[in-house]
Amino acid sequence: MIQIVYVNQRFLVALLSAFLGVTSLAKAIVPAPDGGYPGGNTAEGQKALFSLTTGTFNTAVGYLSLTSNAGGNLNTGCGAGTLLANTADENTAVGAAALLSNTDGTQNTANGTFALFSNSSGSLNTAIGYSALKFHTTGPLNTAIGFGTLFQTTTGASNTAIGSSALQANTTGSGNIALGVQAGTSVTTADNVIAIGASGENIDNTCYIGNIFNQATVNGIPIIINSANKLGTTVSSRRFKEGIKPMDKVSEAIFALKPVTFRYQQRIDPKGIPQFGLVAEDVEKVNPDLVVRDKEGKPYSVRYDQVNALLLNEFLKEHRKNEAQARDIQEQKATIALQQKQIEALTTGLQKLNAQLEVSIPTPQTVKNDD
Repeated sequence: MIQIVYVNQRFLVALLSAFLGVTSLAKAIVPAPDGGYPGGNTAEGQKALFSLTTGTFNTAVGYLSLTSNAGGNLNTGCGAGTLLANTADENTAVGAAALLSNTDGTQNTANGTFALFSNSSGSLNTAIGYSALKFHTTGPLNTAIGFGTLFQTTTGASNTAIGSSALQANTTGSGNIALGVQAGTSVTTADNVIAIGASGENIDNTCYIGNIFNQATVNGIPIIINSANKLGTTVSSRRFKEGIKPMDKVSEAIFALKPVTFRYQQRIDPKGIPQFGLVAEDVEKVNPDLVVRDKEGKPYSVRYDQVNALLLNEFLKEHRKNEAQARDIQEQKATIALQQKQIEALTTGLQKLNAQLEVSIPTPQTVKNDD
């Protein structure tokens, strides 16, 4: 990509040179423009472009702007001390002392007083705002937009900070992204931290988004993320599914799971808050389909939502058993009640029969015998 840029640079130099050759034949304007330096260079201000030798198409406006530049090309410095130490190509500095210390860094853009003030050899950096990337020295590909963004960064690379004081305390961390006023202010040396509207923490490969915690939402669905960092939601409509069949005995795997209590390692949770759950490696032995894997295929987490589905199936199975038992009990109660009525009817019948027998049987008579 850089080679293409330099090819374009040579093309631009040739084009501008040809244009200057054509315009030199035209009638000069009166009064003549200020300057008139060879090689398409423009300088205005005390010692601006003071050391120029072979450099072309540079523009220096302001006290000591581009004063050290000798052979550098296509640089623009507007403001006192801009690109003061520069000897490289394609840098743009607007604002007093912007890119003041840059020597051989290329393709940097600094817009604001003290923006990229300390940069020496870092390339492809963009700083817009007062003191943006002020102490940055050698890291490439940083983008800072806003007052004091990436203020203390020295060698960190590939950071993006948008918003006043975003990633202000970062020094050597790289690959960080901060969006919002004071976003990522807790990040100092960590890498690959994303902070959106939040201060974040100094922990590698983490993401923080403000205004989510403690915010109630109704009629929503959970957001999940896969190992490729893709955010999404689960879908349940039949139109997204195939091979649908009853779970049956598959859910019985939950009876072999071993719930545990634990604490996360210090690097994950410095507070050591007690946790409750499962161990992914143990779950894998029971049912590999209940495990979430990382990019290397190693067990990473547990699909707790799927565990819930298994629990639901077992609950429903048990519920159906209970219902069947309840029906049996009701039928047994009805049978017992019927039998009780029959027993009562028989008892009543026997009582009546006994009463009748007692009436019909004559009373025994005593006969006196004189013999």
